[in-house]
This record gives sequence, C-alpha cells and structure tokens, in this order.
Amino acid sequence: MTKSQLSKEDLRRYIKNFWLLILGGIGVFTLFILSIALGLFGKMPSFRDLENPKSNIASELISGDGKTIGTYYLENRSFVKYSELSPNIVNALIATEDSRFYDHSGIDFSRTFTIVFYNLIGKRQGASTITQQLAKKLFGRQKTNIYVTKIKEWVTAVKLERNYTKQEILAMYLNTVDFGSNAYGIKTAARTFFNTTPDQLSVEQAALLIGILKGPSYYSPIRYPERALSRRNTVLDQMVKNDVLTSENASLAKTREIKLDYNPESHNEGLAAYFREHLRLEISKMLDDGTIKAKPDGSSYDLYRDGLKIYTTIDSRMQQYAEEAEAEHLKDLQQQFIKHWKNMGKDPISDLSPGALEQAMRRTDRYRELKELGKSDSEILADFKTPVKMTVFSWKGEIDTTLSPIDSIKYYKRFLRSAMMSMDPQTGYVKAWVGGDNFKFFKYDQVATGARQVGSTFKPFVYTAAIDNGFSPCMKVPNEPVVFEDFDNYSPKNADGKTGGMYTLREGLAQSKNLITMFLMKQLGPKIVSKYAHDMGITAEIPPYPSIGLGVADITLYDMVGAYSTFANKGIWTKPIYLLRIEDKNGNIIYENKPEIKQAISAQTAYVMCFMLKGTTTLPGGTGLRLRGKYKMDMPIGAKTGTTQNQSDGWFMGVTPSLVTGVWTGCEDRSMRFHSLNLGEGANTALPAWALYMKKVYADPTLKISKGDFARPDTIAIELDCTKYATEAPPAEEGEEDKDRLGF
Repeated sequence: MTKSQLSKEDLRRYIKNFWLLILGGIGVFTLFILSIALGLFGKMPSFRDLENPKSNIASELISGDGKTIGTYYLENRSFVKYSELSPNIVNALIATEDSRFYDHSGIDFSRTFTIVFYNLIGKRQGASTITQQLAKKLFGRQKTNIYVTKIKEWVTAVKLERNYTKQEILAMYLNTVDFGSNAYGIKTAARTFFNTTPDQLSVEQAALLIGILKGPSYYSPIRYPERALSRRNTVLDQMVKNDVLTSENASLAKTREIKLDYNPESHNEGLAAYFREHLRLEISKMLDDGTIKAKPDGSSYDLYRDGLKIYTTIDSRMQQYAEEAEAEHLKDLQQQFIKHWKNMGKDPISDLSPGALEQAMRRTDRYRELKELGKSDSEILADFKTPVKMTVFSWKGEIDTTLSPIDSIKYYKRFLRSAMMSMDPQTGYVKAWVGGDNFKFFKYDQVATGARQVGSTFKPFVYTAAIDNGFSPCMKVPNEPVVFEDFDNYSPKNADGKTGGMYTLREGLAQSKNLITMFLMKQLGPKIVSKYAHDMGITAEIPPYPSIGLGVADITLYDMVGAYSTFANKGIWTKPIYLLRIEDKNGNIIYENKPEIKQAISAQTAYVMCFMLKGTTTLPGGTGLRLRGKYKMDMPIGAKTGTTQNQSDGWFMGVTPSLVTGVWTGCEDRSMRFHSLNLGEGANTALPAWALYMKKVYADPTLKISKGDFARPDTIAIELDCTKYATEAPPAEEGEEDKDRLGF
C-alpha cells in the first residue's frame, strides 16, 4: 500500500502515535527532572543551602586606617555587594558571558538549542548562563552521568533565580570566579592586578578581568600580556555589540596599553608579613580555646573559610615607612659588616660557636624529613653537603643559584637581622610591626618571639626607681667603681674603662655611664629595680642581681616598647594592643579586645624621665646626638641606645609624645658580631633605622604626628634645672657615640 493509499483512519493512528511518543518523551523527561530534583540521583542543594551557599571566603586583616593589609585563606577570596561593583564590570560580564541574562530565568533555552546546532556543525560553544555557571561553582559537579549533572545545574539555576535577584546573582558570580594569580573573586582581583576596588574599575580594566575568566592561565596579563590584550579587546567588541559601550569609547579603550599595578598576595610576602603570621597563630589559638565566640550552631569559626573581618591597630602608611626604613638601613649596615670582616681578612662564620651549624641543620625541615625517612646521621650530612638548585635572598633581589644546604645555612648566618615596633603611648595601639628582614627567607619574628639582652636600654628602669624614690636628676654622683660585696665582689667598669669626675644623674644617663648606673643599683638594690621593670610591663624573668642594671636580661622588643611608653603616658602602662575586634562575615562581633592599663609610676616621675631621656639627644656626649647632627631632627626626643657584650645586640629606644618606637639589630647567632665598638654600637646599628622611619612619619601630614613637647604636670616637686650642677669632669666630646657595653 502506498502513502496515497493510506486511509484516513491509518493517518489518524499515525498522528496519534506520534504525539503520544512526543508527550511520553516529555513526560519521561519531566519525571527524570523531578526525580533529579527530589534527589533520587544524588543530593541536590536544599533551600537552606541556597540561602547560605558554601564558599571559601578569605578572612581579611584590616588596618587602623581602613586598608586590607592581608588575608588568611585557602582560596584568596573577599566578597562584595552589587552596589560595590562598577557598571563597567557588570556590563563586560553580561556582554561576554550571557547577553540575555536579564531575559531568562536561569536557563536560556533558545541559546541552548542554538549552541547545540553550532556544536553539531563543529563550532564548539558554551551554553551555560551566568546563573548555571554560578550553580556549578557554588555546589560543584558530582561524579555522575554528564546529563544528570547538567540537569542538576538547570534545576539549581532555576532555584537560584527564584531565591535571589539578578543583581545578587551577578555579585555572587563575580565573588566566586578565579582570576588567576591566587586571586579569587572580583575584590581580590581588582586589588591584585590594579591595586583598586571593584567600584573604581575602568572600562579597559573591567574588560581585561572579564577576559581572563576564559582561561586564567592562558590569558594571564603577567605571563602572556599579548594574549590578555587581544582578549580584552574582544570583550570590548562584545560590549559594543550589546550596546553597553559606544564604538568610539571602545576604540579609545583599545588604544590604551595594559597598565597593571600588580600586588599578588601570599602568606610570605606583602605588607606586615611578620605581624600577619604572629596574629594568625594567636587567632588560631583563640579559636581553639574558645576565646572567640562560636557559631550559632556551636561549631568554631574557620579562619581560612569563614570570611572573618579582623580589625587591627596597624597603620598601613606607618607600617610601610617602617619596612622601608629598616630595609634602607640594613642594606647599608650589611655592607659595613662585609667590609669590616674583609678588612680583618676573615669570614664572619669564624665567630660561630662550636656546634652552631649542626644545631641549625637539625632545626631545618629538610633534616626532619630525612630523619623521618630513616636516614642515618652520616647520610643526612652527606645530603646537606650535596649542591642543589635554590633561590636565595640578597639585598639586590632574589638570586637563583646552586648551593649545598649546609652552605646555604652559612650564607644566611652572615646576614644581620633587625626588628622594629612602634606604638601610640596614649592608646597602646601598635602602629608598625617589623619582625625581621624578609619573612619569605627569615621566618623568626624578633618583635614578640625573639628575646635578646637589652644592654643599656634597661638603665632607664634603674633611673626610674631612683627618681621615684627621692633622687634628683641634678644629683651629682662620682664616676668611680662600685663593689657589690654580697655578689662575689662584682664590680663592673665603664665601656671605655675611664673613671673620675662627678656627673649629674641626667648626664650619667645621657652618656650611658655604667658606673653611675651601678651607684644607683647599690643604693636601691636589684629587687627594687626588678620590681619597677615588671610594674612597667616587662614580663621576662629579671633575676635580682646587680648586673641587671646593665641589661643582661633577655627581653622582647614588644615588652620594651610597651614599658618605655609609660614615660610618655604620664606613668600609665598600657599593654600594647594590635588586635581590636573580630567580626563574622555578616558584621557580628565575635571577639573584642579590652585594654589593659595600670598606673605604674607617678606622672611626675614619668615626666622627669622624659626630661632625662631628652638629654641623650641634647647634652654633650649624649649617645643619641647623631639624631641632631646627621639626621637634622630638632623636635623633642627622649632616647636611649643599647649595646650588649661584644656588640652582639644593638638597640635604640625613641620616645616622643605621640610615638614610642624601638629597634633591635644583630645577627641570628649572638657570637657573630662587629668587632669594632664604633660600628657595633646601638647608635650605629639601630638608631639610623629609627631616624629614617620617624623622618618619613613626620613628613606625612595625613598622620598628624605632633612635634610638640611632653606635657608637663601641673606640679613638679623635683628640681630640673641642672645647669648649676655641671660635671666637674671633662664631658665626652659632642657627638661621641654609644659606648655602653656590659662592663664585665
């Protein structure tokens, strides 16, 4: 029977079967979708999941001046709201990824069928809408059938469209995407590539970032700028095509070269790296011990996933100045160190104590890993003597070289280390924290972790006890040896070995005369001096021996700066504060720091000590006179230098009404040092870093750091005019440097 001979009944039967087949297919497909939506083919995101989509959000460290100075993350991601997005980034995204975004409800069926056709003829194109891509990024693809997975994305996309506005979906999408260079989300990307915020992105910047999304590695503007430029221009063309950019503006944007302000973030680099690591360890401990509030469900917050906002007191500008000052000074000081040893015809390594290299070797990760593999000591030593390729630190930049691990240990031992901490004495807010030279290569934090002998920077505690117990800064004391019969006849000397003459206490402190300090130690007794130091915030053990007056105790820079701040704060000790509060991603406060203060000494004693410390920078022979000469600083400055035995440590403590700042400098091993006092004293190794930092701070009008004098109390019952008590001994030559080594 031919087609023409089909009866009407047969034709109706064929048409009926055709539609039954179509409807049946639609029914089966609908049931298939429903079964997927019901979770029969694997779990689907719940409504609660949609309300709280999971994403690894970096926790941000925010400085006192409102800058993000670092992040803790598994993925370096920070979130923004739609209102914080530039229209340029939104227009570039929609024009490139989903031009019908505002017209569909999660799935663009017309585009889907068009894409299927293109793929069939060999022109591969993606069909996913922005909402589908977001669904995939938020909830991931499960290891199941590709068709099941795709339909799950469709269902989730529709749910997202029902639960969120178009603007919220755009913001969520831009918050989740990977831009390469360890930058997840538009906020981090804008900061990483252009050092700006998402709301400030220009047309060409937005086009570049959206262009990167097609292949973060392939279109990286750092590694492949030509590809990135071509892709950026393609995005600009798409914006013209979709009527969100005029052809004239697009042509103008295309003429502009890619201008990056590249600021990649890593845990090892960037501003305040030592501070960030110190705070990371502290917050981790607080999360473990319950100091920080738990989540509403009772679980602990995750520092690396939960997007905490950590508000600190660090000032990003002052931190930058401190790091610049330290680097500038250390680069010069390292050259002095190299030249000094070259002139002696020796290697600094010759100063190392016996066994120091072996001890350093055992502290390395390499040694521990080899030990865990069961290697013998002889095998490990052979490994450490085998040259390998490595990148090492230098003051001229990183160097790719080949060294044996043991030689690399020797190489790093030769470097001088330095640390600086600066704080506001009134509030206790730490403004700058530089724990070392370069966190990537030198992990040890010398601000709060490393304690070293403080030398003559301890002497002001002796003088404080004296002033508080009735001594006058104008009192004249003989510059003669003192014997402590109860302590094996201990009798230290001045650093220069000279004796004779009478000095006022103010002159004795200014010129850092050991014998004047020892006179006071004999009068007061070590226990009283130790108590005053502890009252002013020193937490280290200070044994009650006369030698503590010359700084034999190991004390952290953190404690020293906090203690010296008592002088500038009317005798009130304020524990240095660097963490203010922590908020969750929704702005709820989950931790708030409380100030810790106490009246350690009287306001009168504190003011008199500021008066005495100013003598260090003004009186003839003062150990801080180079601040006036070389650095031309004429504002009121109280100061104290410190140099420990054999010039192992150099210190400088600077006190002004607005800032108290301390600097420590030395080698990792105390046995390695300058063999010249003029080079190794604190006035040469530490003071210059302080001066360079403070000059930068004073030069920045936005910081509003006063150059005024210390506030005088209403009544002073202690005589401060010491001119009639001038020394009978010839004073040290003006500008003579610090010679306050331990005299034993």
